[in-house]
Amino acid sequence: MARQAANGAGFYLYAVILGTQDRVYGPIGLEGSPVYTVGKGRVAAVVSDVPSGRIRPERRHLAAHQEVLRRLLEETTPLPMSFGIITKDKRALDRIIAQNQKGFHEQLLRLDGKVEMGLHVLWDVPNIFEYFVLTHPDLRAARDLFLGSHREPTQEEKIEVGRMFDRILQEDRESYSESVREALVPYCSEIKNNPPRNEREVINLACLVLREQQAVFESGIFEAARLFDHNFTFDYNGPWAPHNFVDMRIQF
Repeated sequence: MARQAANGAGFYLYAVILGTQDRVYGPIGLEGSPVYTVGKGRVAAVVSDVPSGRIRPERRHLAAHQEVLRRLLEETTPLPMSFGIITKDKRALDRIIAQNQKGFHEQLLRLDGKVEMGLHVLWDVPNIFEYFVLTHPDLRAARDLFLGSHREPTQEEKIEVGRMFDRILQEDRESYSESVREALVPYCSEIKNNPPRNEREVINLACLVLREQQAVFESGIFEAARLFDHNFTFDYNGPWAPHNFVDMRIQF
């Protein structure tokens, strides 16, 4: 049997997995605490003991949380929990598992045998605005008209050029994203668009991929990259626990 939290400690929840077989993963949790399962129904919570009711989102704690998910991913597809979920005792943990049993099980069946891969496409140019000026005649004409050296532009004119740049930037992102998604559809079970992290990022995709098809997915990345010229950089990463594909609201 999986042990109880000692001395009145609570449980820190890392993930939920299929099955209820007791497992002990060793001292890989927060502060080097042992990680183990607490099963109920058709699923098991992956937890460690935690002495206090709150864990600060420090780098070492975040790293420990991710290390547990990485370890789980070696042998199964975990349903990852957000950082910082703590239950005060075994009764509270059992209640979370019971109240969410159906949703946990459905999500785990949908994600079983799959991993998340990330893809970032970036403009690899010295100056993103100047690149757009060179590649978009309308923006170049507006830049020359309003921001030319013949006079000092007004604040309204600067804002207008900025708005045009933002609009064209977004239009290009949508067009490029559609092309990449179309190229990757045959290699992915699901694809999710995430917001760009900065101005240079063209595309930020999360891709749900069959575990045994990761090499095939990589070939799809190279196929998509051939649609772009040297002004773009493709960066893919993973595998990860499928954070972006968990589609449920947990009841506490």
